[in-house]
Amino acid sequence: MIEFLWNRLVVVAQELWAFLATNYDPIRDTVDIAVVGFLLYWLLLLIKGTRAVQILVGLVALIALRLAAALLGLATLSWILDTFLASAPLIIIVLFQADLRRALARVGRGVFQGIAERQDTQIIEEIVRAAQTLAQRRVGALVVLERETGLEDLIQVGTALDAAVTKDLLVSVFLPYSPLHDGAVVIQSGRVAFAGCILPLTLRTDLPEGLGTRHRAALGITEETDAVVIIVSEETASISLAMGGEMIRDLDGPRLRGALRDVFARGGRRDASEVAERAAEEEGAAEGPAPAAAPADARPGAGSA
Repeated sequence: MIEFLWNRLVVVAQELWAFLATNYDPIRDTVDIAVVGFLLYWLLLLIKGTRAVQILVGLVALIALRLAAALLGLATLSWILDTFLASAPLIIIVLFQADLRRALARVGRGVFQGIAERQDTQIIEEIVRAAQTLAQRRVGALVVLERETGLEDLIQVGTALDAAVTKDLLVSVFLPYSPLHDGAVVIQSGRVAFAGCILPLTLRTDLPEGLGTRHRAALGITEETDAVVIIVSEETASISLAMGGEMIRDLDGPRLRGALRDVFARGGRRDASEVAERAAEEEGAAEGPAPAAAPADARPGAGSA
């Protein structure tokens, strides 16, 4: 058996060497390999921290199994894997459609950076205005802004909308007579993608008894992903922002606007306390320090939101 494997390896090595000797162009092929390596590295960065990694590992395992089958001369297994892997491009597109969409959106943002920044500013302004209006009316709301990590595998998707982000739309969705007001609105790639979504609740046991379901859902989704969630409490008429499993409480319009700009326009502080401080500095808060993201057991209860 060992001798057979060794002979197969020798034959494969000889064939590879003969192919390289007749077809390898140092400059052209080096550039080709470098470009492919960069694209693979970029793809790995794109799916890092997502469930797509598990799918990719499965595909790599199948490819490795196909190579092993060819090396051992297992004709039937090779045929089965060849048939399956022939559809690999289509399978990848279907499985990674959300990640590919975000990748293309990121490329577009890089090419048209000025336009993308203006769109972000407009979306943030619409969200802030909607949150202020809902808080004034004491209407509860939960708005999830997707970032790098896809949310489809973690939420129970509600009604698909694919609409522009506007204050009027967000307010109308959360009004008590709306059939979608109990769930969350999910914003993906600058569009209102879904409404009436059910989010996973946090499993932490150190939360105060009065913390509302919306707040627990906001903490739950931000513990699992890098999403940013805006919460409006119908009982206290307060606005909160959750990210990274932490929550910034009692935000007004200017501070919410500053925090969202700090997260999206500046690319990325992930610590809620740092975002709160930065938002207060930018808005020139004169009424004392910004609301800090206190430990969960020290946060005041919000009531059932």
